[in-house]
Amino acid sequence: MATPMFPWLMVFASELVLSFLWLLSQAYRWRPNSRTIFPERLPEEKELPAIDVFICTADPKKEPAVEVMNTVLSAMALDYPPEKLSVYLSDDGGSYSTMYAVTEAWCFAKLWIPFCRRYRIKCRCPKAYFSVLEVDQGEFNSIHEFAEKREKIKLRMSSVKSNSPYILVLDCDMYCNDPTSAKQAMCFHLDPKRPPSLAFVQFPQSFHNVSNSDIYDGQLRTIFQVMWPGTDGLRGPIVSGTCFYMRREVLYGIATQKVMDLIQLQQSFGSSNEFIKSLHQGYQQNVINKGDLSGSIFQKEAQFLASCGYEKNTGWGKQIGFMYGTVVEDYFTGFILHCKGWTSVLYDPSRPTFLGSATTNLNDTLVQNTRWNSGMLGVGLSRFCPLVYGSLRMSVLVSMCYAYLTFQSLYSFPLWCLSTIPQLCLLNGIPMYPKASTPWFMIYSFLFLSSIFKHLEEVLSTGGSIQTWWNEQRIWMIKSVTAYFYGTLDAILKLVGMREARFMPTNKVDDDEQIKLYQRGTFDFQTSTALLAPLVTFVILNLASFVGGIARAIIAGGMEELFGQIFLSFFILIVNYPIIDGMIVRKDKGRVPPSVTLLCVVISMIFLALGSIVLMF
Repeated sequence: MATPMFPWLMVFASELVLSFLWLLSQAYRWRPNSRTIFPERLPEEKELPAIDVFICTADPKKEPAVEVMNTVLSAMALDYPPEKLSVYLSDDGGSYSTMYAVTEAWCFAKLWIPFCRRYRIKCRCPKAYFSVLEVDQGEFNSIHEFAEKREKIKLRMSSVKSNSPYILVLDCDMYCNDPTSAKQAMCFHLDPKRPPSLAFVQFPQSFHNVSNSDIYDGQLRTIFQVMWPGTDGLRGPIVSGTCFYMRREVLYGIATQKVMDLIQLQQSFGSSNEFIKSLHQGYQQNVINKGDLSGSIFQKEAQFLASCGYEKNTGWGKQIGFMYGTVVEDYFTGFILHCKGWTSVLYDPSRPTFLGSATTNLNDTLVQNTRWNSGMLGVGLSRFCPLVYGSLRMSVLVSMCYAYLTFQSLYSFPLWCLSTIPQLCLLNGIPMYPKASTPWFMIYSFLFLSSIFKHLEEVLSTGGSIQTWWNEQRIWMIKSVTAYFYGTLDAILKLVGMREARFMPTNKVDDDEQIKLYQRGTFDFQTSTALLAPLVTFVILNLASFVGGIARAIIAGGMEELFGQIFLSFFILIVNYPIIDGMIVRKDKGRVPPSVTLLCVVISMIFLALGSIVLMF
């Protein structure tokens, strides 16, 4: 039977999208870079610049106060002159329990910090230090409600209190695992041979609760061990939301470098005279008990700077501070900074500098990736598209790096096409690929195998294992047909005005049953039907096509013509065997609910019936 035009067009379009994304991804492989430092060359401690540490939290029910306390204490205990270190905590929830916990942490710090310095303790997070022999099972999703506003509020408030020239941004559960991180960052910021365009030093995110199997790719290996070193050889890594030391003036834009009168400054920065005064103090740290502001005056000024109406009709969120207009404010802010000519560096020491909690269940992984991809594609569909806006202001390779992340969610299109259309044709006896015995088939085989083995080589070269490679293949497919698909849909709906940009917060509180499944390398399918149904349907369609294709090839012949499609279904099934196991074999709480399996069987039958009708014309 001749192949109808529609399947050919869809598969061809899928190959074009894959080729486009592959081409963009090569920018990360063009100029990888690694760095070393010489802390002994730093100036004396009295000459080191001051640092403000920004820590965010929102809900004590989802972000336990104990985690916040540990992060605050680890930041206060950094190996840095104490008079030059200020720690700011922003609590959007205004929780009394968080305030009480931080007050207790401040009292405990009077004993803890001298103890750490006296005995040269490396890990200065109390929870990690007192549970060295235990495995910390926390969960982390780095999802915060309007995080970009919190960062700008802290930026303004700290400017009238300490006004340090450098800031460290941390998530509420990302504690400092190496107290020397501040001095490590200063090795770059204070390097006299480095051009003044350096904006920030980015450290990789590492996680203390990643299991040996890491079935959800919570460690984000590809990002921090392949992609970010590749950007470091160009203009520098992208702002990663946490674990970076940034120059304060970078977030103020070019306004502070111009001669501006008071009215112009107020139009850009708001009407706080104290804040505007801080812009021209040369970023000299204000000692809290000797500063110009008394406690009561500072409290009033802080309330004014943090008020909802302060930013109205100003440059905040557009030219100043972290950028508004997207749920991925870190990515967008880094993009704008690089477009303005700023650079960044990545430093990845042997000892993880910061440790957080990785996602340990499927629901949080998919929700997190849906949010990321929705936000980044939204940037790509706006006037700030990296391939247009970025190419005019940066090198082509840097623009390609940003563009790959922006359009990553488009993987959903080829994955859905290649996991349904060849299978539908297989069930109807329609060949989509050359005969297995022809030279043309070798071209398809070469492309497939080269992609697989290139990924395997990257995993092994970065310290991973074959199991890591196999798990990453699986989670990539799972993300593509669910998180990337919903992220693309969400971005398009926002573009046409049917949805507003919003965060999707997830729970960070430990769940013992989920953690046990994760540590065993067993998938936990306790998630919404909306997220689970595409995944189960995807597997059922390939299972049906594989069984039906084998039966057709045995009964009617044509194994050579249909071999490519049969193998494609077989590969998808063996990679995603845990889903089949969750549907058929498992009886525990984390299995695929029978109701979802039944729903997906019905959806698959409808798709196959309608698809067969379409192929008749």
